[in-house]
Amino acid sequence: MLQKNSIFSLFNSQEELDRNAAQFIIEKAKIAINEKGSFSLVLSGGTTPVNVYKLLAKEQVNFEKWYIYFGDERCFPLNHLERNSNVAELIWLSKVNIPKSNIFIIPAELGNKDGSLAYEKILDKNKSFDLVILGLGDDGHIASLFPNHQWENTKQVISVSNSPKAPSDRISLTLSRLSNTEEVLFLISGKNKAHAFNRWKEGGDLPANLISAKNQISIMAFDIF
Repeated sequence: MLQKNSIFSLFNSQEELDRNAAQFIIEKAKIAINEKGSFSLVLSGGTTPVNVYKLLAKEQVNFEKWYIYFGDERCFPLNHLERNSNVAELIWLSKVNIPKSNIFIIPAELGNKDGSLAYEKILDKNKSFDLVILGLGDDGHIASLFPNHQWENTKQVISVSNSPKAPSDRISLTLSRLSNTEEVLFLISGKNKAHAFNRWKEGGDLPANLISAKNQISIMAFDIF
């Protein structure tokens, strides 16, 4: 069952979803910076947010007060092109004026155990994020939290060693840390996500049903029915 504080928007094209998502992120950043002088954003991997990141790279926005984190990472070498941090760097972060010191990548090159411990030390459990971006896998996973798996939710970051999707070794923020945020934005695209979305909507046993936010969960979707 979708969370009570969620708003669902279905768009007529991928381009419309991408534009609205980019403007949504920019607007949330403006609000946070006006209120407290900074904006903390957790990025999602996968293909759905790629074009959103490309649009952000073209926007006339001052990114100096943006702070970037990652919801999960695959345990690949540092320069591997399939790392979520490298995708974001290539198509967006390297093209704007965000300070390198404001980008907090998950050190997955250390391995899932050492990398998760290192990222745990980077995150401040007493500070909530402003916005967390999440996708929804065709199997219902979010970040690297997969259905029917057990997670140690008392931590902020966990090591994953049995991912059903390659690579098996990953690092992920926990449900409790992903939910320690003002807002959540789900980006869901493609009919291959329809089954997972329907399970979520019907209250199925999926990680998405355990996500919360202090203010609001926004779901932007295209082509899932």
